Amino acid sequence: MSKALDLVMLVDDNDTDNFINKRIIELTGFASNIIIKNSGKCALEYLQEHKDQPEKLPSIIFLDINMPVVDGFVFLYEFDKFSETTKKNCRVVILSSSDNKRDIDKIVDNDYVLKFVTKPLTEEALNGIREIIQHVAV
Repeated sequence: MSKALDLVMLVDDNDTDNFINKRIIELTGFASNIIIKNSGKCALEYLQEHKDQPEKLPSIIFLDINMPVVDGFVFLYEFDKFSETTKKNCRVVILSSSDNKRDIDKIVDNDYVLKFVTKPLTEEALNGIREIIQHVAV
């Protein structure tokens, strides 16, 4: 089994989804630490606050699309303004219940999005993400 990532972030306004997804990440040993942000705005603030501390940046940001105020699309637009270092350290995985093809196409074409995963997270989905990360790192 691959080494666990140090830190991942869940960005979702739904507490139940966050709880379930956090448990899957813990049970599969995917990451040692998990930060939960209940809005895109809070996630962006965290990244801004820690932009000069790479050890505090999440390797993966699991991002929901449909959230009030700052949704997944706005988050990605704002994320694009961060430094190359931040964008390289933090890869985004869209974790959504949306099956809207337009949403999916629009997001999958984004340079920072590794993968689109339908909620809830599964061990199989995490293994797929792990494989992508290993290929990107090579």
